Amino acid sequence: MDVTATDLKNRLGTYLDAAETNPVVVKKSGRSKAVIISHRMYQRFLEMEDAYWAQRAREAEAEGYLGETETGKLLSRHV
Repeated sequence: MDVTATDLKNRLGTYLDAAETNPVVVKKSGRSKAVIISHRMYQRFLEMEDAYWAQRAREAEAEGYLGETETGKLLSRHV
């Protein structure tokens, strides 16, 4: 659903309710400026981002990255 910034300002409650089921794209001067999503969807995005970075960390470790603590220990031995 696309709405103008002015319409959003005038009918905020309506669009907050609508965002529970579908993203609401806010346009200003004809350009998309923001998206309103439900808190539940926002939490899902955060969980997906956490899972993505956890997977990247596992892949880095599998490729030989030791992690910050182990790397620090190795570097301190050579000082």
